[in-house]
Amino acid sequence: MSTLFEVDAPAAPAAAGLRPPLVIGADLSLRCTGIGAAEWTDYIKPKTTLRSHPRLSYLMQEIGSFLKAADLVVLEGASFGHAGQGGHEELAGLRIMVQHWLWRREIPYAIVPPSTLKLYFAGHGAASKATMRAAAEARFGRTFEGPGAADECDAFALAAIGYEWLGRPLAVVPDRQRAALAGCQWPDREAVTAR
Repeated sequence: MSTLFEVDAPAAPAAAGLRPPLVIGADLSLRCTGIGAAEWTDYIKPKTTLRSHPRLSYLMQEIGSFLKAADLVVLEGASFGHAGQGGHEELAGLRIMVQHWLWRREIPYAIVPPSTLKLYFAGHGAASKATMRAAAEARFGRTFEGPGAADECDAFALAAIGYEWLGRPLAVVPDRQRAALAGCQWPDREAVTAR
């Protein structure tokens, strides 16, 4: 006679630990947000008619749909060198909203300054968008084309630096570039590896 306690249990949780962590990079923007991981990239482009709260609401819904399964999210930090751009307050709001969304769901996240990302990925802290795309192709074997190409490339680069930090590099980079990891705000490593 079988009892409830003799029923086969589902696969042990340890089996879940065998899968590699999912690191997602997010290049947050009000006009075109890039999202990417090791194997895929995408972009989120709100309609130009959306502004203020409706645009933030749309972006949060779309961004959240990508980030909800992540073990680590790597966000690009603020670019303080673009003082002439409009929308700084709204963009800062988006950054805080995404960070808070991740915090509430206990999804660890890192912040990578733009110049640090460029140094790690392309070897120069002031690398242009074209140089970043060239580095993606030369070192990582990835090509980015189309309307969200630069944003998708940056998102992939953010994921790549996250994988590097976890000891699972997507490509071999010179030590000088890898040293850029020290300039980032990383979460507790165990919070990522224990997920």
